[in-house]
Amino acid sequence: MTNQTQMMEFLLMRFTENWETQILHSVLFLLIYLVALLGNLLIITLIIKDHRLHMPMYFFLKNLSFLDLCLISITVPKSITNSLMNCNTISFPGCVCQVFFFFLLATTEIALLTVMSYDRYVAICHPLRYEVIMSHEACAQMAVSSWVSGSLNAILHTACTFSVPMCGFPEVHHFFCDIPQLLSLACSYNTGELVITGLNLVLDFGCFVFIDISYIHIFFTVLRMPSKEGKSKAFSTCLPHLIVVTLFFSSGFFAYLRPLPKSPSPLDLLVSVFYTVMPPTLNPFIYSLRNKDMKMA
Repeated sequence: MTNQTQMMEFLLMRFTENWETQILHSVLFLLIYLVALLGNLLIITLIIKDHRLHMPMYFFLKNLSFLDLCLISITVPKSITNSLMNCNTISFPGCVCQVFFFFLLATTEIALLTVMSYDRYVAICHPLRYEVIMSHEACAQMAVSSWVSGSLNAILHTACTFSVPMCGFPEVHHFFCDIPQLLSLACSYNTGELVITGLNLVLDFGCFVFIDISYIHIFFTVLRMPSKEGKSKAFSTCLPHLIVVTLFFSSGFFAYLRPLPKSPSPLDLLVSVFYTVMPPTLNPFIYSLRNKDMKMA
């Protein structure tokens, strides 16, 4: 009976035990969510309506905005609802859904960010071959491959995480269901999930290195450009992308490589906000405020 109760729901970590501060957290998260929602919807709408933005770079940006829109919707609304209702529970099916969709969207976003860096590399370092390499068919294949890799990764992570029975008090030391915290509740050593997570981190690090190498080539090419306008345009499109990538990857690596503390840590909550909430919120500002084409649209 006890095991059945534990499997029916989990207790998520509160940002604070103080009721007034919980309300403040709800209002702050609601404002952040609305900013992310409106900003990403605006980018998607502009790219769809403005024919001048029907280019590979903006095709991938449209996909990224959709991913960000979904990614922040997986975690933030539930956190807001729990704080307003002074309740920190999530059902077992709800937890499974959070894990599945979080890894689906996060893995797809990592793949897409890698593709976007390759797109910028080809555009700046090999401009004469750009239209041939980044054709409509090639862009569609890259986008579909990103979604397929995300789907496969999500299925593997979800199946392995919940294949091992969970014991003890069902408290997740996080504001959403994340795998490191769920693994700490397992009755036995979850070798399968640990192996998949390890391989995942290696692949993610490979993507990060690929992105960095692409930008090293880009920056050296940009520095050799005689035109100041060309340099400005190249930096305005590449630097924002690099900032988002660094924020997303560094906070994610920290969260998954850092040993779990024995007691809940505010640092873990802060780091989780950086890789789940900040990129979807900042992307619309970074890509629109520094991009002349987006401003004109």
